[in-house]
Amino acid sequence: MSNDDQYGNAGYGEVGGTGQTRTRLPEAPADPYGPTRRTSRAPRSLVTVVGVVVLLIAAIAFANQAPDTPDDRPSDEAPAAASTAATGTDPVTGKTAGIPKGFAHDEQGAQSAAANYAVALGSDGMFRKNTRHALVDGIYAPDVASRMKGPQDEAYSPAFLARLGLDANGNAPQGSTFVTRTVPIGTRVESYTPTAAKVSVWYTGLIGMSGTKSTDPVRTLWKTWTFELSWIGEDWKVVDDTQQDGPAPVPGDVPVSTSDDMSKAIKEFGGFTYAR
Repeated sequence: MSNDDQYGNAGYGEVGGTGQTRTRLPEAPADPYGPTRRTSRAPRSLVTVVGVVVLLIAAIAFANQAPDTPDDRPSDEAPAAASTAATGTDPVTGKTAGIPKGFAHDEQGAQSAAANYAVALGSDGMFRKNTRHALVDGIYAPDVASRMKGPQDEAYSPAFLARLGLDANGNAPQGSTFVTRTVPIGTRVESYTPTAAKVSVWYTGLIGMSGTKSTDPVRTLWKTWTFELSWIGEDWKVVDDTQQDGPAPVPGDVPVSTSDDMSKAIKEFGGFTYAR
């Protein structure tokens, strides 16, 4: 498989790398910092007025409440102490090479595995050979991982990395920050048995180079990543995966941040371990 066949002749598509998936990173628009699509929405002044009115009503209601009024509800109607506690299965029991492991052997565990694997495969570690191999070994079934490494090494060629602004080792130029991050929005179980599961992860992603000299500014993308998982050796492992575009929301009207703000955010805001 040629690199152009794997990634296309023009630009980018999906974040990170996948098993049987064509991987493209998003094509740069003609003017990525130009005007964005705006949609019809309520004027800011109206939104502000509505917010103030809601807060005022809440404040009046709170002020008129007697501070020492006892709770007249029967004890069986009072909220339980744990009514606002976190619920669900603990996502993982540990990590290996930075990859979560030890997911629960149930539907929640399969969803947690899929979400966390999407995050790992969408990280900048996929663009460096040693960390890419570690990620693939930790996420995919052993036979799948062994088949993937060679073709992936060819796909992540020096020429391809150069198109992203990276050197042959996957490093960004001095003074710039390469950004690639997957942020799961939600998961959906397509099918489940104790030995195999198919889980879709809806996510937004960031991809691009942050820096004063960057010609490829950081952009967002929206995709659905579907993983086929098998229960192997006391954990969920990926045996196949595919991606498709969307669902994508209407772009917002938040002003574009400076390259300095974007670089600082990527360095200062860490990621999460995701659980269903």
